[in-house]
Amino acid sequence: MTADSLNKFNDLVLQYATTFGLKILGAIALWIVGGIFINIISGMASRGMTSRKVDPTLVIYTTAAIRIAMRIALVIAILSVFGIETTSFAALLAAAGIAIGAAWSGLLSNFAAGAFLMILRPFKVGDMITAGGVTGDVVEIGLFGTTVHTVDNLRVIVGNTKILADNVINYNATDYRRVDLTAQLAAGVDPYGAIAKLKTEVQKISNIMGNPAPSVEILEFNQYGTKLAVRPFCNNQHYWQVFFDTNQAIQNVGAAAGFPQPAVRQINTAG
Repeated sequence: MTADSLNKFNDLVLQYATTFGLKILGAIALWIVGGIFINIISGMASRGMTSRKVDPTLVIYTTAAIRIAMRIALVIAILSVFGIETTSFAALLAAAGIAIGAAWSGLLSNFAAGAFLMILRPFKVGDMITAGGVTGDVVEIGLFGTTVHTVDNLRVIVGNTKILADNVINYNATDYRRVDLTAQLAAGVDPYGAIAKLKTEVQKISNIMGNPAPSVEILEFNQYGTKLAVRPFCNNQHYWQVFFDTNQAIQNVGAAAGFPQPAVRQINTAG
């Protein structure tokens, strides 16, 4: 190779390297500026919805969707800097989406289920629910899963598809709940006398409601004797306190009255 040819080759390499280097720098700058712009837009959207008292669940979901959509647009813009035809890339993206959709059908179904949760609104952030086999307070409804803080202080992420396919119990949908407990009496114990004593004791429990009034009724007759249903009502935040205090009240009544321990007895059904 002659000196002249070598110089031309070096000039050509330098030209292409300079052009490509400038494109790299432009892409990096576009990624940084675009990221800042995305943060500003999503932040403005979040603050705007929050100031208008939009539900926190909807704010989180919408902000996440905006970020994802703008990141995709930013990637397409960066590819155009390198001269890649974006229409061809869109077709490639669609084809990749089909392939990814087939491979990640579960993930996409969780995404679709999350959209339906936002539309149907069976619960919101802050509600206590039982869904997908988990009970706790809803921390976040994400694009693919719902984060729940359980009563035993665990953080569990449940797939949105599992939640949507299962029964959902929302404990905050109403202002109060009923505590359902039973008191098993031994054979020979007067159930009506026990009912009167239990009603008096249960009404002493703090945080129970007067309306609806607590009820103590005969639930069934079994091989041990008579079983009573003890059912006070309380606000949601006092449920466990009333639950345990009612159990204690049942114990106190039995001990004070000297009720015998229930034992299995033979029931004669012959006529």
